[in-house]
Amino acid sequence: MPSKSLTSHYKPANSLESPRYTGVRTFARLPNVQTVENVDIAVIGLPFDTGVTYKVGARFGPEAVRSASVLLRSYNPALKVNVFDTLSCIDYGDAPVVPGFTEDSYAAITRTLQPLAEAGVITLGIGGDHSIALPELRALAAVHGPLAMVHFDAHCDLWDSYFGHKYTHGTPFRRAVEEGLLLPERSIQLGMRGTLFDHEDSQLSQDMGFLALTTSHLLTYTPEEIGNLVRERVGDAKVFLSFDVDFFDPAYAPGTGTPEVGGPTSFQGLAYLRACTGLNWVGADVVEILPAMDHSQITAHLAAQVGYEFMSLVALSHQSK
Repeated sequence: MPSKSLTSHYKPANSLESPRYTGVRTFARLPNVQTVENVDIAVIGLPFDTGVTYKVGARFGPEAVRSASVLLRSYNPALKVNVFDTLSCIDYGDAPVVPGFTEDSYAAITRTLQPLAEAGVITLGIGGDHSIALPELRALAAVHGPLAMVHFDAHCDLWDSYFGHKYTHGTPFRRAVEEGLLLPERSIQLGMRGTLFDHEDSQLSQDMGFLALTTSHLLTYTPEEIGNLVRERVGDAKVFLSFDVDFFDPAYAPGTGTPEVGGPTSFQGLAYLRACTGLNWVGADVVEILPAMDHSQITAHLAAQVGYEFMSLVALSHQSK
């Protein structure tokens, strides 16, 4: 399906006419407008980190990713698609979260995203801690029904609670399953690793119906093989991408709150993501970017690239229709 109207096609500023270091920072220099008319993808900042259990500061992640994203260009040579000629995209701004109040912030995020989903706009959330995936899924599932999920992460985020509380960045997908927002049998988790509280924790994904590949297992596959596995798992279901930057080894993504050593390189991770073609995407997020720990914007640049690769996958799907 082509963009909704080429007469009102939202594109980035032309960096051959205005330097990248000028202007207000938006994702990929896209126009900052709050509209659903003639929009294919809306980028939304989700600056919330009350759900973290270790290092705080991911509330500044959207700002950092926007700043780094000015280096993105329209044509993706790896996927052979001109993203912003194919899609009409905007930076919608930030959801009005309530610092320190988790459930109030969740409600605000859902209220922000649901009208976009109802209008057929694909949402790309920039976080923020991973707990924001739950209100995103509430908004999207209210419109599309239960979703499949492709989840890149070092952690399964399926714990029942932390410190007796149900809403943290370690629990969003258990809550999403309990609320009927996700289809575990159509979902896949990639990159699981790190120490656990107990042996039983290694079975959480399997027990809840997810297919989960540890990092060691993942790296035995080529990107093409992972793409085939993801398509087989998801099928024709509507699907949500959730990408935690701690999926990458901290050498490539140091700016995150709960890093896990022994992860994929940026090259490997992007190759696995690019292989996830041919899916019916309805939304995505890139989360857990912590600028205070991110020397030289390493993580912010990588997170911006992840968001751009998601846009590229959507653009490919539009071209094929």
